[in-house]
Formats: sequence, structure tokens, C-alpha cells
Amino acid sequence: MRMYCLSMNNSHLEKIKFLNYIPVGLGKGEFDKGWLRDNTGENISNKNKFYGENTFHFWLWKNELKKSFDKKWVGFCHYRRYWVNDPKILTFQNLNENILHEVPSSWNNYDVILGNEYLVNNTKFSKILKHGKRQLIKNPFVFFSKKKMTVKVHFDMYHGFGNLNTAIDLLDENNKEDFRKFVETQGSFNPFNMFICKSYELLNEYYSTVFKWLKKCENEFGFNEKQDYGRIRIYAFLAERFLSYWFKKNSNYKLWPIKHFEI
Repeated sequence: MRMYCLSMNNSHLEKIKFLNYIPVGLGKGEFDKGWLRDNTGENISNKNKFYGENTFHFWLWKNELKKSFDKKWVGFCHYRRYWVNDPKILTFQNLNENILHEVPSSWNNYDVILGNEYLVNNTKFSKILKHGKRQLIKNPFVFFSKKKMTVKVHFDMYHGFGNLNTAIDLLDENNKEDFRKFVETQGSFNPFNMFICKSYELLNEYYSTVFKWLKKCENEFGFNEKQDYGRIRIYAFLAERFLSYWFKKNSNYKLWPIKHFEI
């Protein structure tokens, strides 16, 4: 398995190498030799503040996607989020023995590994009051029903009311209504734009679809650094929800635990 570990901090280099993962430096920061960067070849590294980890996904797609599958499985993690065999309490000393290094035999019949579901109805009421005022006025009961608290309602709270619908209208016809149904009916998604895949063809198709869509979305949302974080990084959050829908629709997938740990 080839695992890319994404970071924006040069000081993480030796720690990521200790984990036997491939260190990926994102954005315009200064990085030492030893990092794979998202700002070489054909790239959108200058959009990292808005796209997040997806600037590396774009780089991989355009520059060496096929080559990366020499070990059959390709995966992505972050400097503070890891795929783990046992979601126990982690320290840096036991991190290496608990994170994934080899492909479990239980994956044999799957194409894609997604992170365990994030349940949107677990949103704290204090955050609803802070971010969801518009939804509260429109339908105050939406936050007290697990069936009504959907991916769409959650997105509208944090990333701009109505922005998800606007973005979905720009999708291709093969995905537009299916994705709309997904966000309007589902109460969870697979977070962090993290996944592991063994099919070059599948991943190439996903990248082709999502980046064509996000490029169209740029004409609607632009690049305004004066907005709050949830709107600045809207392209990363759109991709996060779309990833959950797309791989569930197009692949035989399995869920796997992701553990937060600050190296």
C-alpha cells in the first residue's frame, strides 16, 4: 500500500518518514528536500487555502496517478488523522504499530475504503445557535429530528445557506439529482477527504468528475479570503460530501476507523 500523509508544516517531515508514509507538503510554505509537493508540474497549489488537501489530489491526478498504483492500493491521511487497526488511545510511541501499513485480508473484495461515518445529528446545540440561525427561523424542528437533520442542513449551517444547492445545479446530469437526493436524505458522510483505493480507473474517473465540477463552482463562489473559514474552504467541503456520495454509488466500499492524533 502506498500511503500519502499530507501536511502544511515542514517540522513534520521526520515524523512522517518514521511512520513509513510519503510526506506531502501542501501550499506555499517552505519545505525541505524529502517532501513531495503539490506545486510542481500541472497544479492548483495556489488555491490550497480554498481547496485544502484537494490541491494534492489534483496534482496526483495530473502528474503521476497511474505510477502511484504500483503497490495496488493508494491511500491518503493527514498529519493529525490516521487510519488505524485499533482505535485505542494513541501516543507517538505506539502510533506506528497501530496505523495501517499493510492491506488487511478483509479488504480483498472491496475497491475503496472510506472513513467511518460522521453523524450530522450529533451537532451541539450551541453550534446550532451560532451557525444555524437561518434554519432555526425557517424550520425550528429540523434540529430535533434525526430524520430532518441531513447533510444538506448541516452544510447550510457551516458553509453558507443555499450554497450546496447552487453547487449541485452545476453538476453533470449523471450525478446532479442523485447527489441532491443523497444530501437531502442522508444524516452522515465520510469525513476529511480521506479514502484508500485500489483501482486506477475508478480514482481517475472520480478526479475527472469532481475537479470539473469544482472548477464550475469557482465562477459562483470565487476566492474571497475575508469570509469565515467555512466559506473560504468551501471547495474542500463540497468535495468531502461529494466523495461520500460518489464512491458509495460507484464502488464496492468498506468503512474503516480514522483516529485523530497530533504528531
